[in-house]
Amino acid sequence: MQRDGLLSILIPAEYGGGGQSLRTAAVVLEEVHRSGCNAGAAHAQMYTMGSLLHNGSAEQKAEWLPQIASGSIRLQAFGVSEPNSGTDTLSLETTATRDGDDFVINGQKMWTSRAMHSDVMLLLARTNSPEPPRDQPRARAQALTLFLVDMRGKVNCGNGIDITPVHTMINHSTTTVFFDNLRVPAANIIGGEGNGFKSVLGAMNAERVLIASESIGARSAHAWGR
Repeated sequence: MQRDGLLSILIPAEYGGGGQSLRTAAVVLEEVHRSGCNAGAAHAQMYTMGSLLHNGSAEQKAEWLPQIASGSIRLQAFGVSEPNSGTDTLSLETTATRDGDDFVINGQKMWTSRAMHSDVMLLLARTNSPEPPRDQPRARAQALTLFLVDMRGKVNCGNGIDITPVHTMINHSTTTVFFDNLRVPAANIIGGEGNGFKSVLGAMNAERVLIASESIGARSAHAWGR
């Protein structure tokens, strides 16, 4: 799928992608599942870059999108869910503290699919601690920032990232990711400090549409006995 450009069809042609619509991407994944196959091992390479595409700076897009489009960089991991917050994203506990030109990140992410198979990941962390009161949802949202984390050479070797597989019934290579004083350049913030929640939603909306299309295809395959 990567070789044939199917996983980069949502990336604009100027960055080496197919420049196609979300509808086209949905058709591709529906047909994969309709044929009796499963795109779960690869589909995140198609939609996770949405936050970067829609909220990244011109410099960030020029640096990262061509590599994602070619497949030389795998961006399949989205670090959002946590063990103590569940689906209440505004209550996440992972923190990112400014230190010069870097942010130092500490915390834990849970149910992070394909982290072991990614070169970089999108990570949502709290840059405004402590958490604002629950009756201030706007302030709670603006306390979160989205980072592009380059994981190459940092996983399970004492450089700030430890990944542990979580065995589940569905094969999405699910993991728990621990961050221990991980340093990430401030230049890797996507969408600006305090705009992380908004930046995440764009990619998540596409994810929901595309996974729904997979479900439609799988249902058709089941009905046809494949």
